[in-house]
Amino acid sequence: MRKEPFTVGSYVHVMKRGARGMPIVQDDGDRWRFLLMLNHFNDYFHSESWYRDLMDEKIANTLKRASSWPDKNALVAIEAFTLMPNHFHLILKEIVEGGVAKFMHKLGTGMANHANAKYKEKGSLFQGPYRLRNITEDIYFRYAGVYVMVKNTMELYPGGLEKACKTFNDAWEWAIHYPYSSLGHYAEVVDSPILTKPFLKELFPTPGGLKTFAYDFLLGKAKKSTGQMEDELEML
Repeated sequence: MRKEPFTVGSYVHVMKRGARGMPIVQDDGDRWRFLLMLNHFNDYFHSESWYRDLMDEKIANTLKRASSWPDKNALVAIEAFTLMPNHFHLILKEIVEGGVAKFMHKLGTGMANHANAKYKEKGSLFQGPYRLRNITEDIYFRYAGVYVMVKNTMELYPGGLEKACKTFNDAWEWAIHYPYSSLGHYAEVVDSPILTKPFLKELFPTPGGLKTFAYDFLLGKAKKSTGQMEDELEML
């Protein structure tokens, strides 16, 4: 486990991996459920029948909030996310004391309970607690954002990251439409309610600037002067 101390107002990069490297999602239903949990579990309020509430209102295929729930009282600010087959990455802001820990507990428990019920399994879905690293500088924030949303997503591109680097424009178009990452929000092809006024948007105010930075990052141009940052991201 790797966790670093942080306080209200801190930004953190969080990663949680499947037990023994096994998948944490197996189909699009699981992947969509992850988005629902990101959106609805980021709240002090919690209904044990939360999914049934959405089903009853016929909004389980949207990210709309059930009308029977009170106004949202968020635990964290979600800056970025990407779901991978056997792990996920988040960039979060601690907005109330203990918010990150509470949110990660709700998310991990919810995903594990869903997987065990759906696939008739027992035991832990995840490989221990989540790992966390503080983000304390704008330049590190930029690198973390691109690492979480672009590098990870492009690893899923047909042919993998190596091909994505060789055909970057095509890979970029594919990646910004990958529905289980916040990259599309920053590329301005979708408007995700999961993210609310993210600070990272101020660091990447235009899709073109994000794309250029991502290209440099992936092709190693930026690494020449900031290789340690990339190494630290890989170590999480």
